[in-house]
Amino acid sequence: MNLNVRVQRDVSLRGRNSFGVEARAPWLIDVADAEALPQALALPELRDGLALVLGGGSNLLFAGDPAGAVLELSGRRVRTLDDDGERAVVRADAGVPWHGFVMQMLEQGHAGLENLALIPGTVGAAPIQNIGAYGVEVREFVHAVEAYEPATARWHRFDAAQCRFGYRDSLFKQAPDRYLIVAVEFALSRRPQLRLDYAGIGDELAAMGVTAPTPRAVAEAVIAIRRRKLPDPAVLGNAGSFFKNPIVPTAQAEALLARHPQAPVFRGSDAGTRKVSAAWLIDACGWKGHRDGDAGVSAAHALVLVNHGRASGRQLLDLARRIADSVQARFGIAIEPEPRVVGASW
Repeated sequence: MNLNVRVQRDVSLRGRNSFGVEARAPWLIDVADAEALPQALALPELRDGLALVLGGGSNLLFAGDPAGAVLELSGRRVRTLDDDGERAVVRADAGVPWHGFVMQMLEQGHAGLENLALIPGTVGAAPIQNIGAYGVEVREFVHAVEAYEPATARWHRFDAAQCRFGYRDSLFKQAPDRYLIVAVEFALSRRPQLRLDYAGIGDELAAMGVTAPTPRAVAEAVIAIRRRKLPDPAVLGNAGSFFKNPIVPTAQAEALLARHPQAPVFRGSDAGTRKVSAAWLIDACGWKGHRDGDAGVSAAHALVLVNHGRASGRQLLDLARRIADSVQARFGIAIEPEPRVVGASW
């Protein structure tokens, strides 16, 4: 057996998902080096196929057990491929924790990712969801994504355009089981172009007494804001923002504003569209702070579903569906989950 591949049977996944809900994997295959993937995928435990690739478990809701084996890529190498003094290309294995990577890049003088600090999960998960926060999306810094395609036993290297990034979307999300992301390359600058005009970052920096912001200071401001708004998954199980901000036609957004001038509406990703705050829609329906047993909605942020202790994934999913139904009934706007739901359909 390859020392970079470890096989475990009947494994609890409670500690491997940020909601902290119970689910069990019939097999858990841990791969420490991506080069061992072909050998790992040929194991008899995977003869019925691979049910799920698990990263940090921060963008998952287990509404049931995965139907087959679960694969975990645990490699954590980070290396610089190119650095001309102004721009660097840095490659990180899929298993590298995202926040630690952001802070490591800032320590090395590489700017760009500071607005994405404290987002849970791993580097490998970042391009799947095209993670974003505080006016920045990871696609702006992705140089390439390396992936393995089990069905063809082929290795791929996708440049940023080939990743087909969209709002919380990508090629890898559109074909969720086709590619296994093994590493991501990032193009980062040593000349900061700070984004300070979103969601109170400027006010936070002022409160910190920062008059000449640096990328590190921006990261610290983002961390402070996120810690106030979002519960720590280690204390209160959650997956961050559960719902995506809906993209609607401009006419629908204008009709909403005519009835509710205070509704936060932003420019959409395409011409003729607008992005509506899902948090505002949910809050307007009275869900913030709601609790059904141990399944609830954060009292600090209406987008965050929380597990107060022993809620099941099914209970959290049922609550999410009721929230979405109420938004649809009141505003005629459909909201969809950000996390991948395992063991049930949305």
